[in-house]
Amino acid sequence: MRYLVIGSGGREHTIAWRLLQDGSAREVYVAPGNGGIDPDHCADIPVGDFPGIARFCKDKKIDMVVVGPEAPLVDGIIDYLAGQKIPAFGPTAKAAMLEGSKLFAKSIMDKYHVPTARHLSFNGKKPLIEHVRKEKKFPVVIKLDGLAAGKGVGIPESQDEALEFIQSAVKEDSRVFVEDFIEGEEASVLCISDGTHIVPFVAAQDHKRIFDGDRGPNTGGMGAYAPAPVMNAARLDFVRTEILQKTIDGMMSEGIPFKGILYAGVIVNGDDIRVLEFNVRFGDPEAQVIIPLMNGRLGDLLQSSVTGSLDKINVSFSTMHAITVVISSGGYPGNYEKGKLISGLDSIESDIIVFHAGTKFSDGNHYTSGGRVLNVTALGSTLGEARDRVYGAIDAITFDGAYYRKDIGHRALARS
Repeated sequence: MRYLVIGSGGREHTIAWRLLQDGSAREVYVAPGNGGIDPDHCADIPVGDFPGIARFCKDKKIDMVVVGPEAPLVDGIIDYLAGQKIPAFGPTAKAAMLEGSKLFAKSIMDKYHVPTARHLSFNGKKPLIEHVRKEKKFPVVIKLDGLAAGKGVGIPESQDEALEFIQSAVKEDSRVFVEDFIEGEEASVLCISDGTHIVPFVAAQDHKRIFDGDRGPNTGGMGAYAPAPVMNAARLDFVRTEILQKTIDGMMSEGIPFKGILYAGVIVNGDDIRVLEFNVRFGDPEAQVIIPLMNGRLGDLLQSSVTGSLDKINVSFSTMHAITVVISSGGYPGNYEKGKLISGLDSIESDIIVFHAGTKFSDGNHYTSGGRVLNVTALGSTLGEARDRVYGAIDAITFDGAYYRKDIGHRALARS
């Protein structure tokens, strides 16, 4: 089969790598791709150019499109491609509102009794400020309703911090809500659905903050590992039945069948497990640790979602552990420079996987072109072994201003 993967990050590089590596695909193209992907298989098409994507699919006789990022899903790329008779993996625009509108997701969870935090919604900055000035209990969680690339959430620990976040992040006409802060440990539990059935994946844990010890501003994710031991078998079963399946059933009841990846970001406090938010695609960097642990062919799984036949496929995961560490540009998630020469990629051992994200390839060299530049990934028989292997390799890769966290996996390693 020929696949076209939509996107340019580490997640999309991981999907393309796996489709080729496990025999799912004869050819894989990526639009627009990045510097880690064969230039002959990068299509210089923006993710929002739906007609251009459709023309490319017809020209290259693409058998299936796999959409990586959330924005084109929310904007209706699956609906558009369906109208062009091009098979595509992912939810429709209406179904993608589970990520496109946090308030829509809250309404589904409330209606179908999916556990989540209590919340109050506001239209605009002024009523939100009035509410915060009366709030006595901190921290609170403030969330913007729409897409924000993982950065539309503030967890201020005081009234002054809350007002500062509102002034910097909330517009006069923003839809926003405040929810209770829940103590606990976060985990990412993803499943694939065909609208009726679900197949859960091994649980992962992301590291959102820029600095070691989970300090500093939120990012798109500085690293991840899987499996996450906080999600034991009983907790995974609860998430499967009471969160993922209930949400899929609820969407079907609403007349909005959900096909694709449903990602539940949950908070765990003993037996209390609640949804923080839903995403409607593979996480980034969670994909970089979940996908390498999959047994079988990724393409079979994607096709079963599209054709509604997930109940006929068996999915299992390796007993290995995976960890990925993001190397970012200096200054990220704030201002950063691009165009820095990347050295050392050719010295990485073959059993360490480097997934590219913000890179470009020019004149035989790789250069930085984004905030999150590379994802260095290793597997091991234990998480400690995987951690030692990834950090043993990562210093060989250098560029001006390169930064990475030194403590990815710290919560799980503290348990061992």
